[in-house]
Amino acid sequence: MSHKRALIIDDEPDIRELLEITLIRMGIDTASAESVAEAKHLLAEQHFQLCLTDMNLPDGDGINLVSHIQKHFPEMPVAMITAYGSVETAISALKAGAFDFISKPVDLSQLRGLVSTALKLSEPAQPTKSTKRETATLLKGETPAIRKLNAQITKLARSQAPIYIAGESGSGKELVARMIHQQGPRAGGPFIPVNCGAIPTELMESEFFGHKKGSFSGAIEDKPGLFRAAQGGTLFLDEIADLPLSMQVKLLRAIQEKAVRPVGEQQECTTDVRILSATHKALGQLVDAGEFRQDLFYRINVIKLEVPSLRERQADIPLLAHHFLSIIAHECNVDNARFDSAAMDALMQYPFPGNVRELENIIERAFTLCEQNCIEAQDLQLGEYADSQLEQTEPGSSASPSRIVTEHKAASLLAAETSNRPPEQSLEDYLEGIERKEIEAALTATKWNRTAAARMLGISFRALRYRLKKLEMD
Repeated sequence: MSHKRALIIDDEPDIRELLEITLIRMGIDTASAESVAEAKHLLAEQHFQLCLTDMNLPDGDGINLVSHIQKHFPEMPVAMITAYGSVETAISALKAGAFDFISKPVDLSQLRGLVSTALKLSEPAQPTKSTKRETATLLKGETPAIRKLNAQITKLARSQAPIYIAGESGSGKELVARMIHQQGPRAGGPFIPVNCGAIPTELMESEFFGHKKGSFSGAIEDKPGLFRAAQGGTLFLDEIADLPLSMQVKLLRAIQEKAVRPVGEQQECTTDVRILSATHKALGQLVDAGEFRQDLFYRINVIKLEVPSLRERQADIPLLAHHFLSIIAHECNVDNARFDSAAMDALMQYPFPGNVRELENIIERAFTLCEQNCIEAQDLQLGEYADSQLEQTEPGSSASPSRIVTEHKAASLLAAETSNRPPEQSLEDYLEGIERKEIEAALTATKWNRTAAARMLGISFRALRYRLKKLEMD
């Protein structure tokens, strides 16, 4: 295998020597330049897989050199060497197209990690493991909006710049983040998604940064935390707008310093993690209202990626609908599932406030209720969806449409029993409890013969399978 070559650009001989020695020990050939002019000459004469450049050079700055390389050598990753704490410079470099940055004085372990990650861009992509359902939802579509997004994902996957993914609930923000991870040099590392709004405030620091055994009551063993769990990979911070201000300060430091200090530890641990974040809220408005730190917004919003709603890509609905149906039918060992023309017309006219997630849930539920594996318009129950969305869901809510429909239907069927609901118990939990009891009783009476239990409950076998899966009783 041919040796990798790196171009080092810095006007300080000591820095050049340090970088050269480090890369040579990694088995990488090097060439050095101390000015922009000399660097451009070497780039024209030789082929390199990586470039490391200082920001301040005698005849120009590194930002212009990054732009030059992006224009003439777009396949070559460039890493910027910046002064310590110069966040604005680092962000400018990333926006100009730099692969990543490292601060002076150079941390050799961080340097080696950066170089290893950058060089993976020139290696053949390795297939990554994913479930059928994940593969089925990787941004399929032929509309201009989705083609543009897929092209942006392919380009941004090569960078290490933090990306802020904006879009409505259910539009596929996590899938976009997963694609960026899978198409980039960190594909072999972990992809760690975390819902920032689901972590109790008092546990956030421990969850993100880890803790040492005995550091607080209940810390019965060491815990690495999310940053270290994502080492060498990607940390996806979903619903980042839900972080309290106190945690935003600590997150900002972890991102800027590329290091975390676990609760109870005295020393910081360096991290090698790419940060992707998302929210369905208008983050800029939250900054203006003082509810989200401007400096953190500035740091995570180096590049903004807009995910279109399903309404903006309506022509993709038939393709997505058929694909979801084929996946769901395959899981049930059915090979002739289909839509009738009226059902497809109904889908094309529905506004989908819950976007792609809602479409998938509608189809999954319709498939459990349809006869002879053909989904008709009434199986979609779009009227119930629209009514329950208007009555129960506020604009921007991320409530699951399938859950709303289940509650709506169950409430109608079990209205006589809801008067016994304890005031401290939610309607959803109460109705699920009744449903669970009825299913358990039928299964027990039939000695867990599902076909007989479905007949006793007055539902189809497929509908029983759906409910068992939903209630995690499968």
